[in-house]
Amino acid sequence: MADLYKYFSLEASTIDFIGHALALHQDDKYMSQPALPTVLKVALYHDSLMRFEGTRSPYIYPKYGLGELPQAFARLSAVHGGTYMLSKSDAKVIYDDSGKATGVESGGELAKRKFVVGDPSYFEGKVKKIGQVVRAMCILSHPIPNTDNAHSAQIILPQNQIGRRSDIYVFCCSYVHSVAPVGKWLVFVSTNVETANPVAELGPGLALLGAVDEKFIEVKDVYEPLDDGKKDGAYISRGYDPTTHFETTVDDVVDMYERITGKELDLESQDPMVAQTEPRFGADDRHNI
Repeated sequence: MADLYKYFSLEASTIDFIGHALALHQDDKYMSQPALPTVLKVALYHDSLMRFEGTRSPYIYPKYGLGELPQAFARLSAVHGGTYMLSKSDAKVIYDDSGKATGVESGGELAKRKFVVGDPSYFEGKVKKIGQVVRAMCILSHPIPNTDNAHSAQIILPQNQIGRRSDIYVFCCSYVHSVAPVGKWLVFVSTNVETANPVAELGPGLALLGAVDEKFIEVKDVYEPLDDGKKDGAYISRGYDPTTHFETTVDDVVDMYERITGKELDLESQDPMVAQTEPRFGADDRHNI
């Protein structure tokens, strides 16, 4: 990719913009890798931007917040015979004598299945810590300055331009998305922890916000599974990284689907359970949520 940038004589700031804001790379390792994947990522950004007439962003966001996504899944699951057990804070995974996950137990109730899917918090001893993420959740009474009074925005501060090893992400939504009272904006600022003072690391992102009504800070450990789950039936998702565009989350969901089913997900098929038999150009293209 570096050779392609050199061919077009692009400046460093333009390279940062393309690589981190358009292609959504989290570091510069891609510079020494083939150019095609990055070119396809930029093309995906363009196609997403042009997908819906009248939009000014490549991103879409559900009204009432991201909770609408699992709610929609729950309804679809129920149609196909799924059962939900809510408010089970003491839920734990049950294993048989061979160490294979066979179900979930909570309050004396046991749901038995062939395998278990969950986040790292349910699988002690089967995950490893890979880092930490610091997040600031802010309530504002105004849009982020210099965003044309936008009700939603995504800002990525490339690592090279702020003297860090990790980008800083700023995401904003507002009352028009039915996630806050009228006249209020919600802003999330996040990055990977690199020092002993995580809060200070958010400084460049927080400096963009102007006056903040309330601010809440959290530092979270990030885990990933030690195994793919095929042997013990414990299919574990990765912890959330600092990105606010959800591309890595979508990638993780697709990876888990393929690990569980043994098939490649084909969203263009009328039957997504049918594996794709032949590779197609840009098969990786998935629109961000």
